[in-house]
Amino acid sequence: MERTEIFEKLNEIFEDVLDLEGGANLSDETSANDIEEWDSLSHIQLIVAIEKAFKVKFTSAEILKWKNVGEMVDTIISRVN
Repeated sequence: MERTEIFEKLNEIFEDVLDLEGGANLSDETSANDIEEWDSLSHIQLIVAIEKAFKVKFTSAEILKWKNVGEMVDTIISRVN
């Protein structure tokens, strides 16, 4: 799966889970600090939705390492390819 495909799917997930009007417009550098609706509760909801969408299960260590969406995408790529 290509990086652009993953970003397209993640944008849809973020839009849906965070109820974002106008899209998420994610980039590698996007973090929770950039999206007001992305708090600790929605973070858990995002992880669950991402795991379902990509049919993966992240470890706590992986999740805790993520500082931005780019690191999340790197983990997804390592799991689906």
